[in-house]
Amino acid sequence: MNKKALLGLSVALLLPICCYLVLKYASDRAVVMPRHLLMDTVIEHTDNGKLSTDTIWHTTKNIRLVNQLGDTVSLYDKPGKIIVADFFFTRCAGICPKLTKNMSLLQQSFIRGGDTRKKIDTSIVQFVSFTIDPNHDSVPVLKAYADKFGVSHDNWWMLTGNRDSIYRFIFEELKVDKYSEEPISPDFVHTSRFVVLDRDYKVRGYYNGLDSNSLSQLARDIGLLMLEKDRKQPSTVFREIIDLSWLWLLVVCLIIFFMLYMRSRRKKSG
Repeated sequence: MNKKALLGLSVALLLPICCYLVLKYASDRAVVMPRHLLMDTVIEHTDNGKLSTDTIWHTTKNIRLVNQLGDTVSLYDKPGKIIVADFFFTRCAGICPKLTKNMSLLQQSFIRGGDTRKKIDTSIVQFVSFTIDPNHDSVPVLKAYADKFGVSHDNWWMLTGNRDSIYRFIFEELKVDKYSEEPISPDFVHTSRFVVLDRDYKVRGYYNGLDSNSLSQLARDIGLLMLEKDRKQPSTVFREIIDLSWLWLLVVCLIIFFMLYMRSRRKKSG
């Protein structure tokens, strides 16, 4: 085999292999999505004799409370939105004002570019602040507190209601004490944690609302969750790409084409 034939065969073999390596490198460097944190159960089932498992992640149940405008609202009133939740009380002279200020900065980060009226894009995130002192924090008190921090009521609720319902929701649904390094009392939920729920109401992260690095991670994770595909309609594009049957078919076709081409060249030169 002469040098040109050897070079051509090498190209025919190496081209699809290089394509595969590029795809593999890209998949290895893929963005890591915020992980699910709260598992309800694992279901085992057998398909064609092979044992498989499915993890059932905890879906936060709905709750109905009253916001700072006096409206009765529920968590499920805003479908398709990412939820950022925190916990405060208006008489707090410690961490709560700082938490509320940082939440306000997060809300302001969604101001639409170029909008001279500084209108906030409310289609992406719903901010929710649960009072942990509902016996004191009435609707008028919450409204005055919200106005003090420049809260936009369109997509930020400060919620009050039955104390037992709020506390059960915080611990049983949001599980705010999970993975926490700080002590969180079941009698008074005084914590710096922000909780992020995805569009399916599943907890995807706990963040320190007083730490700038943690808040930067929260903002980044919101961006990633915005791009996350609907799991009920999973994309098949990546699965089709990594199915390498097309790659080996391409290799065979290229080799056959190359051999036929070289045979015709020999016949013409003979």
